[in-house]
Amino acid sequence: MPHAHLTSTPTTCHNGFFDATRPAQITIASGDTITIDTLTGTVPMIAMAPGYTPPELKAVREQAEAYPAAHILTGPVAVSGAMPGDVLEVRIREVTLRQDWGFNLIRPLGGTLPDSYPDERLLIIPIDRKAMTCTLPFGVTLPLSPFFGILGVAPPPSWGRITSVIPRAHGGNIDNKELVAGSTLYLPVHVPGAMFSCGDGHGVQGDGEVCLTALETALTGTFELIVRKDMKLSMPRAETPTHLISMGFDPSLDRAMDIALKDMIAWLGELHGLTSEDAYSLCSLIADFHVTQTVNGAKGIHGMMPKSVLPKT
Repeated sequence: MPHAHLTSTPTTCHNGFFDATRPAQITIASGDTITIDTLTGTVPMIAMAPGYTPPELKAVREQAEAYPAAHILTGPVAVSGAMPGDVLEVRIREVTLRQDWGFNLIRPLGGTLPDSYPDERLLIIPIDRKAMTCTLPFGVTLPLSPFFGILGVAPPPSWGRITSVIPRAHGGNIDNKELVAGSTLYLPVHVPGAMFSCGDGHGVQGDGEVCLTALETALTGTFELIVRKDMKLSMPRAETPTHLISMGFDPSLDRAMDIALKDMIAWLGELHGLTSEDAYSLCSLIADFHVTQTVNGAKGIHGMMPKSVLPKT
């Protein structure tokens, strides 16, 4: 399998948006592997950084095509043969840290408690890449589990240019901490080539991401991208070595729960022939439904079904 590398530059990065008209920065064949460098942070943070920062961050912030949202995304990557109605299988092979710091931001009118914190608070947090830990200024050291908050394809052309903040059918700002190396994400394709982009690196995050941000940091990811013409999806799905993961996004957590649960029920029927009633019962007995995040406009719920209990196929 050929292996490509897409670096982060003012040309290959786009700030804060997805757009079906953005041209591919590289084209690979289905089944090929690609390594993608990503960035995070602002120009003022560079002077505050307690360690290495990728040197291209300043140029990307000042020169890359931008839209009013903070995320820096690298891409898109076109996958030959992908057409609307297909599914892009994104196998996350490796996720590595690129820099020696991250940040956490509380912003007025943002987060899960938008009216409770009237003052902005920015923490610049040192990262020990060898130990895979970060140390907070109030004395807490946390183990890291890096993943990409944003993994997405181009949206339907009729949507136009959309913010990177809100997760939708194209994926995007999913912020699911289960999507670490070794997991697989399935995304419905809306345009030829699928047009995959990623960014919003997180060093560690709790379910909910309640204060608005995780440990935001720069990551490099290696992905195997496969066009699936034997699958049809309307919303993203994922799996880990041990679990199936359904997802729901909506401004209402109740509605997001409905979407995630109904998709898990449908998936169990597709994979294992379970009736809707049997799948509903099984979800009640063994599946766990987590609040993915409550801060992205469309809130997230993800359901986790252990593969170990499922009928053998």
